[in-house]
Amino acid sequence: MVQDVVRTLGYATLGSRLKRIGERLQAQTQDLTSELLGTDLPTPHNPVLAALSIHGPLSIGDLARTLGQSQPGVTRMINKMKSDGLVEARQDDGDRRVSTIALTQEGARMVETLQATLWPAVARSVEDACSDLNGSLLRQLAQLEDALAAAPLKSRRPTLPVRSWPELIQSGDLEK
Repeated sequence: MVQDVVRTLGYATLGSRLKRIGERLQAQTQDLTSELLGTDLPTPHNPVLAALSIHGPLSIGDLARTLGQSQPGVTRMINKMKSDGLVEARQDDGDRRVSTIALTQEGARMVETLQATLWPAVARSVEDACSDLNGSLLRQLAQLEDALAAAPLKSRRPTLPVRSWPELIQSGDLEK
């Protein structure tokens, strides 16, 4: 078997390791999205929808800061979400030169659906994958990779219905 160089190099390749785990989680979340919602909503749209639901309309710069992502990347994502009818640009009432991004009615409906189904299911599934992690950070990352390879998120998802996202947040059951 070929040696996993990223795993072997430990902290020297931590960024690559985290990226690999993130990509696996996003792919498995995409599978769960298709299964639960019957849609191909891109996984990276979830944090944008959540941010707009929580904060209301935001400028691209504010969205980028809220998400901790680059402004060009957020702009590309917003353009895709506009074409999908989930968000729209609005002129700021205070400064007409500034536009903000807001949820459309379709986007608001999607957030309601996500809060009731996907977000709680993903949170519980990832929590399950992480439940037995112990030891150093590198050991925990290896355990998480192994757990996700052995049983992807959709095999870990709780039986629906689950408590909605706002209920989970309010209860404090989710670690922050």
